[in-house]
Amino acid sequence: MREIHVKEITKAIEDLCIKACCYLGDDVKELLKKRRLEETSEFGKNIFDQIFDNIQIAESEEIPLCQDTGMAVVFLEIGQDVHIIGGNLETAINEGVRQGYEKVYLRKSVLDPITRVNTGDNTPAIIHTEIVPGNKLKITVAPKGFGSENMSRLQMLKPSDGIEGIKDFILQTVILAGANPCPPVIVGVGIGGTMEKAALLAKKALLRKAGTHNQDPEIARLEKEMLQRINETGIGPQGLGGKVTALAVHIDTYPTHIAGLPVAVNMQCHVARHCEIVL
Repeated sequence: MREIHVKEITKAIEDLCIKACCYLGDDVKELLKKRRLEETSEFGKNIFDQIFDNIQIAESEEIPLCQDTGMAVVFLEIGQDVHIIGGNLETAINEGVRQGYEKVYLRKSVLDPITRVNTGDNTPAIIHTEIVPGNKLKITVAPKGFGSENMSRLQMLKPSDGIEGIKDFILQTVILAGANPCPPVIVGVGIGGTMEKAALLAKKALLRKAGTHNQDPEIARLEKEMLQRINETGIGPQGLGGKVTALAVHIDTYPTHIAGLPVAVNMQCHVARHCEIVL
């Protein structure tokens, strides 16, 4: 049994919050460069150039990539041979979020849903925990801005809706979102399970290396088809028209009940922020 002290977890969360909010991953930057070459609209090309300028300024000055530094979504993969010591795990995570957001003055956007009173430190985080084999702890922090989160949708389709119903729902979601999620977007899709499982699948799909495909050839073909159809809408970068509305479509699936076909679409702006560490 390997022991990990909560102080180590708090420090890791603090660092990940800062890094995720200020530094865009190389995978996303490379995909942005690739899609910039595909854009034909002059407005669209200009938007891409502004995106690159923003990335460079954020990195050089260690300031947020976006004014909306999001709600901290934390994914934990806890090895079954790990023993967390020194305190409560959830408390340690939220303390790391609090310290990270205060240290570099990240915007604190979390509040009570009814009273709308701000908690003051961007806590509590959204925490998803999975028990896995081994003696390590993998932590992923994904700050989620609500310009894109608000454009996400869940639909409990009927089994008879089939694959065409899934395609229509994904496309309709992107069209309804329009410019709101700050395209070019990455579209996370979860198909199957239950209502909450589909939503979690869609969120986790956004953590995949940007632009990579599902290992199932059929799902990979669906990802490619939906990317093409989304980019044919002409919404374009920042909704100003163009060839590139989406950078990628990531789809994950899970077995479901004979009577159901849950589908969730989690929209992600071009600032697809997430960082991870293995302790």
